[in-house]
Amino acid sequence: MRPALLFPSSLGLLGLFVPVSQAQTVAPLELGQVLIEDRQQSEVETAQERLHQVPGATNLVDMQRVEQGRVATNQDVLAYQPGVFAQSAGNDGIKLSIRGSGINRAPGAHGSGVYTMFDGLPLTGPGGTPYELFEPLWLSRAEVLRGANGFDRGALALGGAIDYITHTGYDAAPLQVRYELGSRGYAKRQISSGQVLGDLDYYVALTDSEYDGYQDHSSGSSKGIAANVGYRFNPNLETRFYLRYRETENDLAGRLTKDQIKHHPRDANPAYLARDDSRPQPGSTWVGNKTTFYLDDDSRLETGLVYHDYPMDLREGPMRLKVAYSDVSGTLNYFRTDTLLGHETKTTVGWRTTKHLPNSGASQFERKDDITGARTRDFSYQGSDTVLHVGNDLELVPDLWLTSGLAMIYTRRESDVSYPANGGKVSQHDWDYAPRLGLRYDISPQLQVYGNLSRSVEPPHPWSLIWSSTSFTQPIEMQNQTATTLELGARGESSIGRWDLAWYYSDVRHELLAVEIVQGLPAKEFNASPTVHQGIEAGLDSLLWEDAGVGKLSLRQAYTFSDFHYRDDDTFGDNRLPGIPMHYYQAELRFDLPSGLYAGINTQMASKVQVDYANSYPTDAYALLGATLGYNSAKQDWQTWLDLRNLTNKRYAATVTPGYNDNGKDVAHSTPGEGFGVYAGVSYSFR
Repeated sequence: MRPALLFPSSLGLLGLFVPVSQAQTVAPLELGQVLIEDRQQSEVETAQERLHQVPGATNLVDMQRVEQGRVATNQDVLAYQPGVFAQSAGNDGIKLSIRGSGINRAPGAHGSGVYTMFDGLPLTGPGGTPYELFEPLWLSRAEVLRGANGFDRGALALGGAIDYITHTGYDAAPLQVRYELGSRGYAKRQISSGQVLGDLDYYVALTDSEYDGYQDHSSGSSKGIAANVGYRFNPNLETRFYLRYRETENDLAGRLTKDQIKHHPRDANPAYLARDDSRPQPGSTWVGNKTTFYLDDDSRLETGLVYHDYPMDLREGPMRLKVAYSDVSGTLNYFRTDTLLGHETKTTVGWRTTKHLPNSGASQFERKDDITGARTRDFSYQGSDTVLHVGNDLELVPDLWLTSGLAMIYTRRESDVSYPANGGKVSQHDWDYAPRLGLRYDISPQLQVYGNLSRSVEPPHPWSLIWSSTSFTQPIEMQNQTATTLELGARGESSIGRWDLAWYYSDVRHELLAVEIVQGLPAKEFNASPTVHQGIEAGLDSLLWEDAGVGKLSLRQAYTFSDFHYRDDDTFGDNRLPGIPMHYYQAELRFDLPSGLYAGINTQMASKVQVDYANSYPTDAYALLGATLGYNSAKQDWQTWLDLRNLTNKRYAATVTPGYNDNGKDVAHSTPGEGFGVYAGVSYSFR
């Protein structure tokens, strides 16, 4: 049943939920801040319960915890998450990999290997996932469904899905201001407002930032707006419109050698500095709508429509590339709960499609000393991804659930060189499928075990067909990457705390791997021979000690073991795939006082990373230390914090863009991580 308590009355401004029929009889209350917090916490708990119904590994990121420190990039959002590797590339772009997805296809103008959504609506398209619309302060929470566990969201990439949920009028303050500042010219400002006005609610936020960067020639800036407005026509029909617009500009410092990172980590790559390389994103727009129809107490229908425009101005190497991208996406999802022979069953039927619009393409120009020269090439990118998926959860016996599903996939990829006149064209159209079978068993309310066998499918980007070609005018054909994955795991709560543990093994065919052929130029992407991705993901949140009058001491930990390697490759045998550390560990020990004061120390550790496919040269392993000190007021109206990063000023490689075979030489493939930094911030909410 869907009780009336789930629908906000005209008193929603106070965060109070009552049956609609009683809305006129309830007097105003002075508990706005408490009730808004309760609503936000309720949504987080509901999301957690929903993710626990997935027979596989998931993560839930509550932004209330993340915002108790610096929130500069998506790396800060995804910290302390088992199974997720997220490292800054020195600007807004991060290298994001889940289970080896897109292991070295990012950072750059596009991310790969993870299907990304805003509020359940597509962001990722045939061209990948551009990074400029990721402003973490706009978020309420993030839901991560690792690997094939993103099936019911229409995700088919090896890494799964991430759904970034924006604030609405129900979980935002009527007015909030936030200011962050810190080392190397870092500053971020935001003003936001959200309210419920009868059956209508809204949220709007304006954010801007700037930084000088750790390396020379790595400064950047951004500014943008996020807004949404929702309206409930009646208890059975509601809709919400979304807007995101953001501009970014990043100077590019380039990659360094291991020796340079050890002795001169703040230097820029001389070639990047001489060319004055940069990547302006002149303004990206994402506009969407999601409408929900509650057909009856046991079923609902959700429709979605998105327009996404993301132009780029890439000034890298001896060229300038002016890129125009526009996507349109549609989604349709049907959810139903039934009883079959006395057993509860839940069915999901979904359809999504994302298509490049005809104006998607690029013009390439000669470039020297940042002066744009003659036009050398025009080409268009065309592509579409269409997925129809059907999934079912059936309770076989009490607390034992069988999950089954099948997705049909149609992908289209085209790259057409229209200038010079003798340019070529490649057009690929592929049908594929992805079945899924899983079990989960709730042994007790504190212990769940699960397992699943699934398949994933990921096509190449249309731009890869031309950038990976050895011909200037003739694109090449590439195959879809596929993987069959077995996953086993468990999660629960015990005397040691809340924990989760997952093991997976993926047999990957035609893996899409990128390699830097010419230093300073974009990496080329190719299909690999068979590879294996296997690993262990473990998370533990422990309450070590608590006294109601004194405070509590807690420890959170996340460990990811990643073993990605070739399987009998003709050239590289069983070599490890470069780009990701085998061992990655994060932890934070924190003490909270009843007054709202808190203090913590944290660490991040990573093993060495191979920087070429021949495994001829690795980076160094590293361990970082940090500390935080902050205060949250009892009314939750204001907070302040001090965030200390890399206390020992450790010099290390944060990301790697691998080469083919460096023959044991120290080649510039690595981006240095940030050195010692001090950041402080304050926010105030006018309730």
